[in-house]
Amino acid sequence: MLNELQQEQLLASLYATAEILDQQLQPRAAALMVADLKIYGEKPLVEALSALRRTGQKLTPENVIRHLVTQDGRPEANEAWAIAMTSYDEAETVLMTPEIQQAAASAESVFRAGDKIGARMAFIATYERLVTTARQVGTPLKWSLSLGHDAERRASAIESAERLGRLPAPQAQALLAHHAVGQITAEGRAIVGLLAGPSADGLLALTADEKTREALKAEAGEGKCSLDVREQLQRIRQSMAASRGQKDEERRVAKLKERRELAKKRRAALQTIQELQEQRHAQ
Repeated sequence: MLNELQQEQLLASLYATAEILDQQLQPRAAALMVADLKIYGEKPLVEALSALRRTGQKLTPENVIRHLVTQDGRPEANEAWAIAMTSYDEAETVLMTPEIQQAAASAESVFRAGDKIGARMAFIATYERLVTTARQVGTPLKWSLSLGHDAERRASAIESAERLGRLPAPQAQALLAHHAVGQITAEGRAIVGLLAGPSADGLLALTADEKTREALKAEAGEGKCSLDVREQLQRIRQSMAASRGQKDEERRVAKLKERRELAKKRRAALQTIQELQEQRHAQ
């Protein structure tokens, strides 16, 4: 769904596209087109209008939506079926859309019974119906991970999803870091838990390392730990706090920059609309 500024930018783009295609676009018609198209994402709309200008097609909601449908990023039925079959292996980690997940669930019993052809037919029928509905109501594409129990395949699937552009790099890196926790030693998990804040009592069973146990007991008020261990923990805490502070500042600067960019785009959009309307009145 487009926000108010994005709707103004879309309106300006519609006027500009109509101008390029030598069409007359009245303000009321343009406003109705914005109302019809605002349920879609900004980037797909920009690409759809660009496609109309390149091909010289008439600017109509139907033609814009046709381009949106063909470029929304949802896999075609056969590719989706291949993804679904992979998901039936519980060891595999698979990146799926909601439509693939639902269609795979509807065909799973047929697949488990050994009828792969019947399962494929059932999957495709359900998948195409779900995709058609999603496109009609403007549901944006969404990828989500279905995690398998094989850790190595899990990492490979996340990296593959990032390469294909189906998973943003920051999210992929966060997932890789999160799912790498299973490979950390018991001592490492205890220290992570201690720094995260859980009760030290519940963490003592996780480690046999004497220094770690010493620090955990001290945290629980049951004893003292050596100076080097406590200093190490303090350095880690300070490093984590500094990292959080730096990230907070980076987010603040990024938001400020984003607000300035949005204001700039808003001014440009309003100016474009005004210029196009003045040109219309002058004709």
